[in-house]
Amino acid sequence: MLYPSIDKLLNQVGSKYLLVNVVAKRAKEMEQTNHYQLKEGEYKSAKKIGKALEEVANDMIHIGKEEE
Repeated sequence: MLYPSIDKLLNQVGSKYLLVNVVAKRAKEMEQTNHYQLKEGEYKSAKKIGKALEEVANDMIHIGKEEE
């Protein structure tokens, strides 16, 4: 079973496409700044994409909604 679950992630983020964009940006940010929101031992994933997904699942990344 994959962690975090796609169902849990989609409850926090409206669409798969938005999730992909947010996670990709966060993973790039991790690569460039070497800044993590959790301690290194608290992540289950070794890869930056997985770590970014875990941050979304733990509600550490908030996605603002555009006003129309």
